[in-house]
Amino acid sequence: MATVMAATAAERAVLEEEFRWLLHDEVHAVLKQLQDILKEASLRFTLPGSGTEGPAKQENFILGSCGTDQVKGVLTLQGDALSQADVNLKMPRNNQLLHFAFREDKQWKLQQIQDARNHVSQAIYLLTSRDQSYQFKTGAEVLKLMDAVMLQLTRARNRLTTPATLTLPEIAASGLTRMFAPALPSDLLVNVYINLNKLCLTVYQLHALQPNSTKNFRPAGGAVLHSPGAMLAGTLLRDPLTAHSEWGSQRLEVSHVHKVECVIPWLNDALVYFTVSLQLCQQLKDKISVFSSYWSYRPF
Repeated sequence: MATVMAATAAERAVLEEEFRWLLHDEVHAVLKQLQDILKEASLRFTLPGSGTEGPAKQENFILGSCGTDQVKGVLTLQGDALSQADVNLKMPRNNQLLHFAFREDKQWKLQQIQDARNHVSQAIYLLTSRDQSYQFKTGAEVLKLMDAVMLQLTRARNRLTTPATLTLPEIAASGLTRMFAPALPSDLLVNVYINLNKLCLTVYQLHALQPNSTKNFRPAGGAVLHSPGAMLAGTLLRDPLTAHSEWGSQRLEVSHVHKVECVIPWLNDALVYFTVSLQLCQQLKDKISVFSSYWSYRPF
């Protein structure tokens, strides 16, 4: 019995020594690794023109789709903003070619990119608040920090992988509709969003439902991408001189949907960095959990 107890005590001593090393050494090594990875991710979002300061450089991306050639164009991305959009739309019914581009004095902020960058910055702040001189006293303290960092990284990733669901009236009322010159025709709606590593542009063509239509009218709810047949109540009337818009009383239906997209390579890099960082956080949490029986009464 004494031999068994001695062996158990020896094993506990070894485990406690390993836990002490984990808290004092390996945790900080992992935190440093996370900081380095997330700083690389943060650089992808800033993309400075030269050095580390100054405005973000402009990048041109050609829009394309394997399913349609109805929409062609080029989007110019500058950091977290679209600084220019040049779009050609071939109308399906008469093959008329429409051209519209951003007004020179306008930029469109991509809130998804801005939010993702802010979450990365918050994660870096959390990590740097525990520098090499900081001594973690319990495993629970490490877990709390990892949970906070993982929350920010998950939110950053979700902002890029989960575009907002919008109703058609919300798309129509968006400031994006007032960015173009010449002004968009009242039967066109445009939406721009990030989906994973792609910048997507969707053009909706609308037509008015006749008063004697036998269709069961039901306004469409929110969606990332609406389908032909989606309905909305009212029409958006725009003044091309003032860019003022207001709704009339017509009922409308989406007749055609054109979606084109382009790959943003540095967004793909950022998503990879998020995944690797989340894996590192989880691995550290798993190691800490092995020693959970010591937390409540033995700080180091």
